[in-house]
Amino acid sequence: MEPVIIDTLPLLPELDRLLLKLLRGLRPADWDLPTVAGHWRVRDVALHLLDGNLRSVSMLRDGHFADPGPASAAPADVVTYLNQLNQSWVAATQRLSPAVIIDLLAHTGPPYHEYLATLDPQAPATFAVGWAGETESANWFHIARDYTEKWHHQQQIRHAVGQEAALYEPALYRPYLATSVRALPHRLHHVVAAPGERVRFEVTGPGGGSWVLHRAPTGWVINPEAAAEASDAPVRAHVKVAGPVAWRLFSKNISLADALPAAELAGDQQLGQWLLGAVAVMA
Repeated sequence: MEPVIIDTLPLLPELDRLLLKLLRGLRPADWDLPTVAGHWRVRDVALHLLDGNLRSVSMLRDGHFADPGPASAAPADVVTYLNQLNQSWVAATQRLSPAVIIDLLAHTGPPYHEYLATLDPQAPATFAVGWAGETESANWFHIARDYTEKWHHQQQIRHAVGQEAALYEPALYRPYLATSVRALPHRLHHVVAAPGERVRFEVTGPGGGSWVLHRAPTGWVINPEAAAEASDAPVRAHVKVAGPVAWRLFSKNISLADALPAAELAGDQQLGQWLLGAVAVMA
């Protein structure tokens, strides 16, 4: 079954507009507030978003790769490399003021959007979406992956300053979720199941949805959303999680223990908890 293309490219300018509006309205003290992104403060997350624009344009548009990359394609090596890359950038850019960070974000977003618009959506991307278990991904999935990155990092800032509502608008949150749930088949890769066995993952609240996975001969497959939402066939496990918690699970910004009170599990409890551990980031 071919995956349904998620066209997130038109949403990126709006996501950037909302980010700039948010950052321009912050008080000086807000830039030092802690976030759910580990030890990063608001300013550090904003700097990471800036790095994403600059690094992507430099590598993908201009072909400028400053170093040989990770030691290998193994997930552990990729994560180690990315963590070092991210931290070295954040450390080096601490001297930038909030006004400069905002100006640079405003300046670098449009060239990146323009570059992405030149790509053939179905052609192979330069980088595969590793958290989905892929070794080769189409450009549309690469772009959608970037959308989820920009979405959840902006939401980390919004969570810190108490302004989350804007990104829960269905037009923005649903594409984030529809992309992130593509981590679920990879999460279930080693789960033994009979052919045709099914599980359901549901996110409640604005922008939420319901996704059913079934065991095919080649592995776990996500059913088309319309079919999944209309189906009432029995499932081995049904996981229901609140919208404000789902993105934190996918971005590894909340522990399973803290997420469980906001989740409902029916059927196979162990499998349900395993599903809640799926992440849609390289971490």
